[in-house]
Amino acid sequence: MTMSDPIADMLTRIRNANTAKHDTVDIPASKMKIAIADILYNEGYITRYDIVEDGAFKTIRVTLKYGADKNEKVISGLKRISKPGLRVYANSEELPKVLGGLGTAIISTNQGVITDKEARKLGVGGEVLAFVW
Repeated sequence: MTMSDPIADMLTRIRNANTAKHDTVDIPASKMKIAIADILYNEGYITRYDIVEDGAFKTIRVTLKYGADKNEKVISGLKRISKPGLRVYANSEELPKVLGGLGTAIISTNQGVITDKEARKLGVGGEVLAFVW
């Protein structure tokens, strides 16, 4: 059976592993998910990610990041914004700010998958994929 929203599945796997205080989580890989994992890494929400190949399948192994003890989570929230049933687009003037700029919006643009800050700098809009804070 095919999955209708693989990005929401990725975010849910990360959210569930973070709540359960797991060190790593495995996610089926795609180019879009690798780009999202790269943004999470560059913004400091995860420690690292690796692409693991088991035969014909590729998997992203995400290492989650916690504070001094595991009770302090770096990712306090992940939310899917644009869904298959209701796409959400924003032009360069209407790009959302997550928690007044404290969080990160992940935007899919014609320049690739980038953060809201990069999209403002480049002056491009696109599909608002998710919010991370």
